[in-house]
Amino acid sequence: MATPTLAPIVPDKRDVAGFATDWRSWHQHRLQSLSAPFGFLAVTALHWVTGEATRFEGLPGQWWVHDDWLYVGLAQGETLLFNGATVTGVQRLGSIAEHEGFDVGHGETVIEAAKRGGRYILRPRHPQNPLLQDFKGVPTYAPDARWRVRGTFRRFAEPRPTRVGAAVEGIEHVYQAPGEVVFELDGTTHVLTAFNGHADGSLNVLFTDATSGKTTYAANRSLRVGAPGPDGSVVLDFNRAVNLPCAFTDLATCPLPPAENRLKVAIEAGEKIPYERFAT
Repeated sequence: MATPTLAPIVPDKRDVAGFATDWRSWHQHRLQSLSAPFGFLAVTALHWVTGEATRFEGLPGQWWVHDDWLYVGLAQGETLLFNGATVTGVQRLGSIAEHEGFDVGHGETVIEAAKRGGRYILRPRHPQNPLLQDFKGVPTYAPDARWRVRGTFRRFAEPRPTRVGAAVEGIEHVYQAPGEVVFELDGTTHVLTAFNGHADGSLNVLFTDATSGKTTYAANRSLRVGAPGPDGSVVLDFNRAVNLPCAFTDLATCPLPPAENRLKVAIEAGEKIPYERFAT
């Protein structure tokens, strides 16, 4: 694929070597995060909790939801670590907001309890999970300053609830979109719906492009965008476009990009298809 001409290019006063050094530092931090002992590569199962008390393989107790509260009923001799204390018997653990969750301990396993698409889930995480133990890093395009471009954030009058699909069937995600990011590639204007990022004022963009399903993961990639300037200016550094957890494992409920975020241009930057997806 021919590399698009990006316009306008964000001027970078540092030399090319300095830009690459910064990227390598960022990439190393990214790999450290992925290889954390209880990170997403440590997830061993995905369990859906319903109103019927159910025992899940490898987990103590029976689990159920009632009136939007998560419960566990532990048999004699079974314990969990919750909020720093050992608990037994029947416990009302908590009511979880959408996209939120908390952890419960069980020996060397951390059990993530969360709500996704309006449904409660349990995801046990173990540091000896083969996916984590065999992690070899993430293939990427070589960093290239040409893929660091200017954009403009246009804030909506009111945040727009935006419904998107998920990497697993049967659920949808709804996010509040505060606005959209506008930028140019090859003289063509592109507009991406932006969601709120983790850091105050920051943004997150989910997208696919012409590389998706070829050299990059088919379902989605994610790009963090720093807080817009007073004039709405932002920088999109596609060298730092990353895979979501669903690129590594089927035990993820990652959101898919909204339809308008499916770019027809090839973004030949950032993370490629993980090695794990080529495993036989």
